Amino acid sequence: MSERVYLALQRDLAAGVLVPTERLGEERLAETYGVSRTPVREALARLFADGLLERHPDGFYPYRPRVDELGDLYELRIVLEARGIQRLQTTPAGLGGLDPIPVEAYPQDSAYGYAGGSQAHEAAVEYPAYGTMRRAPSPGPAFAAAHLLQDAAAVLRELETWRYLRDNPPEPDADLIAADERFHITLLAAAGNSALADALSTVHARVRPVRAIDMPTPERVAAMAEDHIAIAEYLLMGDLDAALRTLLAHLTSSRAHVLTRARRALEMTKLAQAVRE
Repeated sequence: MSERVYLALQRDLAAGVLVPTERLGEERLAETYGVSRTPVREALARLFADGLLERHPDGFYPYRPRVDELGDLYELRIVLEARGIQRLQTTPAGLGGLDPIPVEAYPQDSAYGYAGGSQAHEAAVEYPAYGTMRRAPSPGPAFAAAHLLQDAAAVLRELETWRYLRDNPPEPDADLIAADERFHITLLAAAGNSALADALSTVHARVRPVRAIDMPTPERVAAMAEDHIAIAEYLLMGDLDAALRTLLAHLTSSRAHVLTRARRALEMTKLAQAVRE
């Protein structure tokens, strides 16, 4: 029961269902979710430990980052995601100490799609939030360096997803934000350190309410898709330097955009307080 309430609260915090300026009273939440106060109390404690709630003298409130904290969270994103590629640069097989696997060693029916090192087979790719499915080639000779990754197939699926979204621009909504988060988590996990990916998930959860309110324009969606495609292609081809440069430019641009929008929103709030209808 506590787990169910925890997940429901986490979802509603991310979606902005819970008003940031209102106290999260146990009694009201228990009534909302149809449970007793005990699982609510346990869920609130977990969310506070996750950094998704703030404790005020009168109780818990949804976490609202200050502008400087928002900048710090994006800086942490940059550190975590860059480290994923940097650990691949340390040795061909990352920090696992394994020797790189020759492309020719992949079997005919490998999930990576190498057929004797020369031909690629087809793999199904699903686009959960967008209700469609297409066939996408697994990494073939063009991605001969994909063995550097712990999970090249997952990166390929993300590549095909964002090629599809580039060609079929989606509405800027919560599904798009989730797809963006999934792309970055997948790339970091594919570098072979699940702890880095878990830490990035926590950062995403803390900035998600801000992103949910400030949806990207169609132009930014198009730029996001192009950046994601380039990063994934560079990784699969083993051009780690280019992948890192593109990733850093992408994240730095996102950080600057979010901070600019947040500062502008604060200024508009002050202006709104100075006038009346």
